[in-house]
Amino acid sequence: MIKPLRHAAGLALLLGLTGCQLAPVVASGAAGLEPFRTETETAAVRDVSVAAADLDRDPIYQLLVAEFAGKRDQLPLAVTHYLAMAEQTRDRDIVERAARIAVYADDNDAALKASRLWVAVAPENLDARQLLAASLIRSGDGAAALEHLKYVLAKDRSNDGNRFRAIANLLGSEADRQVALSVMEALVATRAGDTDAQVAYALLAMRAENLPKAQEAMERLVSKTDINPNLALAYVALLQKQGKAAVGVNFLERALKRAPEDLGLRLLYARLLADDRQFEAARRQFALLERKAPDNADVLYALGLLNLQANKVPEAEGNFLRLAKVPDRESDAAFYLGQIEESRDKQEAALARYQSVTTGSNVFPAQLRRAVLLASLSRLDEARTLLTGIKAEDQAERSQLALTHAEILVANERLDEAMAVYDQALNGVYDMALLYNRAMLAERMGKLDLLESDLKAVLAREPDNAQALNALGFTLADRTTRYEEARGLIEKALQVGPRDFYVLDSMGWVLFKLGQAEAAIPYLEEARKIRDDPEVAAHLGEVLWSLDRRKEAREVWNKALKQHPGQPKLLDTIKRLDP
Repeated sequence: MIKPLRHAAGLALLLGLTGCQLAPVVASGAAGLEPFRTETETAAVRDVSVAAADLDRDPIYQLLVAEFAGKRDQLPLAVTHYLAMAEQTRDRDIVERAARIAVYADDNDAALKASRLWVAVAPENLDARQLLAASLIRSGDGAAALEHLKYVLAKDRSNDGNRFRAIANLLGSEADRQVALSVMEALVATRAGDTDAQVAYALLAMRAENLPKAQEAMERLVSKTDINPNLALAYVALLQKQGKAAVGVNFLERALKRAPEDLGLRLLYARLLADDRQFEAARRQFALLERKAPDNADVLYALGLLNLQANKVPEAEGNFLRLAKVPDRESDAAFYLGQIEESRDKQEAALARYQSVTTGSNVFPAQLRRAVLLASLSRLDEARTLLTGIKAEDQAERSQLALTHAEILVANERLDEAMAVYDQALNGVYDMALLYNRAMLAERMGKLDLLESDLKAVLAREPDNAQALNALGFTLADRTTRYEEARGLIEKALQVGPRDFYVLDSMGWVLFKLGQAEAAIPYLEEARKIRDDPEVAAHLGEVLWSLDRRKEAREVWNKALKQHPGQPKLLDTIKRLDP
């Protein structure tokens, strides 16, 4: 049996994690650098002149050259003159500027020289020590960097772990993140009981994508302190990227035991459950959140989607009706209220809801649904006018637009026009969904050459596409005598999807065509267990009939007729074999 390929999914759960809201990491090339000075500002620099033998050693001249070079994006020249001036004058302001401009220019050799000089002339300046530590790490000297960072921590008087976070940001910007992580690990070891140190280390481990160390740090944090939602979000995002969402779920469960009233953590936990397809557990969490934050639009939206997924339509309707009263969320609510009206077969009400979707990501699918509803109400010309007026933003939308248009035409038996829509949409474009659906239309129109050409075009790009393998295999078995070729295609599809209802039916059918009726029965019976489908019943009954098991065949057919009294394939089979 051929599997229909649909498009434009209906009630998709859009509950993915949002981006991590971590403290910004300052790029190494921009650390504290002011813009190059104007000519007036340059002339106003305090007098730092020293005895000079010639113009090249005149600090004012070097300052002017350096500033003009910087303003003209000639950074190497600016670095050369600032470094020379810094070494000559040992003036703190000029030394600092030389160091920062060297970092900005990504000249680590110059940055190392300048930052060493800065520490020499201003040994108590913590920024100088940090900049030197960064330069040392880039040079591969983690041990020397560690000593300067220890000094920074010993002398720092800021509160709330600001310096530790600043160091984590500094180290996180380094290219050799493993060296940076080892330096931070040594720093943290000096303050094993410091929560802020553990947080900074965990953040750095996450940036270095060292999951084992990040997890170890986070587990220590969970055991002793409440977790900030932003930190948890970053950690969970990393776990998801590593394919370890279950670890994230367990982590958040334990964090919530310590901080059950933290709505940020609970929201993250609920979203992660939904992302892990634990929909009922996610729905319970969002229901809890809705009681604690009844006016939170994101919670209402997510709960509405999950109630729809659980077929709790009245509850979902209530969620979306409340969401419709939230400014800027009316369109989100209207789209799903339209789907609810459709599910109740209230087409006019659904049309009105879809028409009120004017902003957001649901505008395009709402227009498609309007076209489908108009066609179902025998307003085909209106539907086509609407479709031709829709502007698709990308290839995915162009594909959905063409599929909708063609399906509407097929439903109205305007097959030639539907084929023209596919032909135009596929002009020079590879699109699996369009090719597959054009192939299905070609089969219906008896254009088997086109069907074969389109499905082989899909398989040339996607050799393991089970739908294309099965569709081509079944068609060859059902409409030609190329049974061995059909069997090979279906066997390959069965390897990809061994429990696929459509492929199991196809395998039984091709075995029957090859004269192996007994071998066909287990495949057809297995398909029938998965889904009580009338076409499978037609195939199974025919195979049983061929084995002279006619009582069993009639039982299969009669049972299917009670549930599907007008199914054409079933009726045709019975009429042909048992008139």
